[in-house]
Amino acid sequence: MGGVVETHAGWTFLTSHARVLAAIAEDHRTRIRDIAARCRLTERAVQKIISDLEEAGYLTHTREGRTNAYRIVPGTILRHPAEAGMTVEALLSALAQHDAQRDGQPRSTGSAPS
Repeated sequence: MGGVVETHAGWTFLTSHARVLAAIAEDHRTRIRDIAARCRLTERAVQKIISDLEEAGYLTHTREGRTNAYRIVPGTILRHPAEAGMTVEALLSALAQHDAQRDGQPRSTGSAPS
């Protein structure tokens, strides 16, 4: 399961960093292998993205046995000036709401998990 199942040519609206963060928000104990499969990235790319997110203060992790448990820092402000003032929590909440609507679940008005 080391390879990327399906590639995508061209640009997308969400960056790989946003996709990885959303995958972690959904399951804080998810494995890099599972994030890679979900986001259609290589495991190496996911490791680099997690490192970037930790270095920038969006994410921390603790070792729990043989796995990592991730913690998203919800109040962290998004990096691009066009999103000035928007927090990672607000972004993840919007993505979770979209996923819930797509999957036919009731709309959630609460914040995204941290």
